[in-house]
Amino acid sequence: MTQDSFESPWWASGPHSQTLTARLLRPADGPRLSRERLETPDGDFLDIDWRSPPQQNAPVVVVLHGLEGSSRRKYVRSMCRELNTHGVGTVAVNFRGCSGEPNRTLSFYHSGDTRDLNFVVETVRSRYPDSAVGAMGFSLGGNVVLKAIGEREDGGRHFVDAAAVMSVPYDLAAGCALLQRSRMGRAYSGYFLRSLRGKVAWKRDRLADRLDIEAVDRARSIWEFDDALTAPLNGFDDASDYYAKSSSKGFLNAVQVPTLLLHAEDDPFLPPEAIPRAEAAGNDAITLALSPRGGHVGFVHGAPWAPRFWGESAAAQFLAEKLRSPAAL
Repeated sequence: MTQDSFESPWWASGPHSQTLTARLLRPADGPRLSRERLETPDGDFLDIDWRSPPQQNAPVVVVLHGLEGSSRRKYVRSMCRELNTHGVGTVAVNFRGCSGEPNRTLSFYHSGDTRDLNFVVETVRSRYPDSAVGAMGFSLGGNVVLKAIGEREDGGRHFVDAAAVMSVPYDLAAGCALLQRSRMGRAYSGYFLRSLRGKVAWKRDRLADRLDIEAVDRARSIWEFDDALTAPLNGFDDASDYYAKSSSKGFLNAVQVPTLLLHAEDDPFLPPEAIPRAEAAGNDAITLALSPRGGHVGFVHGAPWAPRFWGESAAAQFLAEKLRSPAAL
């Protein structure tokens, strides 16, 4: 299924202008959130930011950020604000190590690790048993959402009632390869690698006992970093094995809950041939909103002095509608 797509303005029409302009122009303010630390079953912790539903039986959406983001990022706050406007409560999750301090266990989060999303959804369901529950993920967070739904035997029907994702790297290997083919792509990779190296520094001595820390230091691309650290630390043979088993594209056929995919064909983090057009067309549960332009977590339009953010608006409208339908309550 398809949905009306986004039209970019003249002043931000290219993929990088969309990506970077949206990052700059999104307002920093957002709803007042209440932080809670959850103790995970494996002895670690998750910091989550709540905006409780306005009514006891109102829907609640779990929001996941992207690679090296946090619940404080503008796009997360913007998404929570849009959902709250629709009368939907929100829970913004910080992946392990992304709330400002090291997590306890040796491993970090990764694109295919769905344990923490499962745990947070279970927590929300236990506290709001009469509420419909949704999930919203950006980029890496969207990959986690789709994999968590599709890897369940019931296609997610007893997990969440609806989901939306934006700018997902559906094929992780293809996305990494694309980033290495251009100067801007390598600049994006360098930005993420600097942040990831900071997290490695937190646990350097412990990590050195488990893997080749010098290979991690030599990594000059996301692929090399994942090959040296993410894969061996999480039981994968290598980066290729990690990407093959974690890419959400392979789980879309199993999705059985209403799910919105927001994506731009010019997304600099995924080549257009890797967009899951066939999977979306063959699954009535999936709505693909595919735009020629929009960049990565961009979708900014309106006037530069009064920008609007189509992606958050479309996702909030979709989730509010699906979560308030009789089938979700």
